[in-house]
Amino acid sequence: MSALAHTASGFDVDAIRAQFPILSREVHGKPLVYLDSAASAQKPQAVIDALGDVWRGSYANVHRGLHTLANETTEAFEATRGKLAAFLGAARSEEIVLTRGTTEAINLVASGIGHGLKEGDEIILSQMEHHSNIVPWHFLRERKGVVIRWTPVTDEGALDTAAYEALFTSRTKMVALSHMSNVLGTKNDAKALTEIAHRHGVPILFDGSQAAVHGPVDVSAIGCDFYAITGHKLYGPNATGALYAKGDWLERLPAFMGGGEMIAEVSEEGVVYAAPPHKFEAGTPAIADVIALGAALDWMDAHVTPEALAHEHALAEAATAGLKAMDGIRILGEAPGKGPIVSFVVENAHAHDIAQLMDRYGVAVRAGHHCAHPLMKRFGVAASVRASFAVYNTADEVDAFLDALRRARAFLI
Repeated sequence: MSALAHTASGFDVDAIRAQFPILSREVHGKPLVYLDSAASAQKPQAVIDALGDVWRGSYANVHRGLHTLANETTEAFEATRGKLAAFLGAARSEEIVLTRGTTEAINLVASGIGHGLKEGDEIILSQMEHHSNIVPWHFLRERKGVVIRWTPVTDEGALDTAAYEALFTSRTKMVALSHMSNVLGTKNDAKALTEIAHRHGVPILFDGSQAAVHGPVDVSAIGCDFYAITGHKLYGPNATGALYAKGDWLERLPAFMGGGEMIAEVSEEGVVYAAPPHKFEAGTPAIADVIALGAALDWMDAHVTPEALAHEHALAEAATAGLKAMDGIRILGEAPGKGPIVSFVVENAHAHDIAQLMDRYGVAVRAGHHCAHPLMKRFGVAASVRASFAVYNTADEVDAFLDALRRARAFLI
């Protein structure tokens, strides 16, 4: 496979790479090959500039000021909410709560739903969940006696849909599932899973951390009740993200955190809360970062085209083929239609050792349990190596990845 083939198909990866300053650096005297975008994507110059522009020219606190800087910043901040609504296919911008990321969004929903739960009520998760979509529900198990029921994962890394539907009982009160696994790359059929949950009268949340960057996502078409995303995987800043909540869910859920901004009136006798979504946005937010997230969404709209997404998948397929050509490599997850994430185990070598040795050749991969202990247990491994691909990766980098892995194996085995 050659980079020229991708350029000829209508996607110019070199033009994309030129917009990411960090990709020009070296690591240990080798060109950086960044294959850790599932953990956090690198940032284009447009996002870096947007951050600086706020700090340099138009910074003030949002919503509460009447002066020019406050008005400018508030307008730009709220514009990001509108962009997020469009990005996710929400019906209204008021259905979008600005959060510090997926973790906060899921905790917000779990806390709110939990107020109405009692001992013995059930929540359905899956074995492929990230800890961010496990631990908040364990809080309810610990504090309220809620029962967590687990949807199994097949040997190829797919969600067992029949087993999922069989888990529903009269005690089921909530479903929370990954739209795309951060380990397996499996992309679940969110619409079908939602339809099953709704047939049983149960709300459903999706962790969209991985799926949203390899989109598109349309929450209105999916029909889900909640959808959580995180900005730093969307080529945007850290500590940004959003929760989509369908219809009147934000009216029905209790406030999550208390403080400034989320109130309409406070007295010695009580509190009148602000209308959603501000009811869930206590305190001063990450103002410049949220505005820069808007710039990241603009960048994605312009550059993450169908051709770009096809490019990502072609790279992952080439990497998978290269891994299969090696002896002693076990790939975790090969479900049809999976995203551009490849996790694998090297026989007789620890994942951490492989990753550290590959770094000596400039290749950045992730190693460990990937915040997915139940999934690691399901596949009988303590850790794996993960290579994840983004629009800025190249065919030459796939070759560099495979070469670095061969060298690391030769050193260890």
